[in-house]
Amino acid sequence: MTANASGALVLFSGGQDSTVCLAYALERYECVETVGFDYGQRHGVELECRKRVRSEIARRFPARGERLGPDHMIDIASFGAIGDTALTSDAEIEMLASGLPSTFVPGRNLVFFVYAAALGYRRGLTTLVGGMCETDYSGYPDCRDATLRALEQAIRLGTEIPFEIETPLMWRTKAETWALAHELGGDTLVGLIVEETHTCYRGERGLRHDWGYGCGTCPACELRARGFAEWQEGGTEGKPHRQSG
Repeated sequence: MTANASGALVLFSGGQDSTVCLAYALERYECVETVGFDYGQRHGVELECRKRVRSEIARRFPARGERLGPDHMIDIASFGAIGDTALTSDAEIEMLASGLPSTFVPGRNLVFFVYAAALGYRRGLTTLVGGMCETDYSGYPDCRDATLRALEQAIRLGTEIPFEIETPLMWRTKAETWALAHELGGDTLVGLIVEETHTCYRGERGLRHDWGYGCGTCPACELRARGFAEWQEGGTEGKPHRQSG
């Protein structure tokens, strides 16, 4: 393996957070590749959205497009089937006795990073970028910084390669994530995120809100909508022009 210190591999779902992370990585690394995962998610529409997002980033930001390398799609549908959660079946989205929403897929992010590390090992990319956050989130334990720092160490020990897991959104609220998007690409990137990305757990693409498409009631939509409203109303630096409905 020949490590590429100026390259990164972004875990890219086609959602808001991973799109911001992709823009973040394209600002910092000479070569950026993306990896997506088909795990049988009920919001499989995100797999189509990710293609458009990549294409639009390259078109609207040509300098960054030159840094955008290959995309990789990994089929791990069998893993999703094991979880049997509201994110991989038609089960109701609700809060469970554990205090977690029924959309929690146990170990999903752990699996994502292990696969990404195996791919990065082959591609010479030792920086793995993910949009996990424990500031404004649904409480998933595999989104926590402590979890990912432990996983990073395990991957290093298991590969004898100094992999780094980079999580630029870890300590940002959703409002601050919108602000970062504006900082990275102005209204152009914000508009791209609103129109092209997908975050809704129910896969709803028929309802258009100021913040994007979605059912408006699942945990992902609620977090996204609240963050967008706080960003626009809170006087945050980098506040956008009002998006038309």
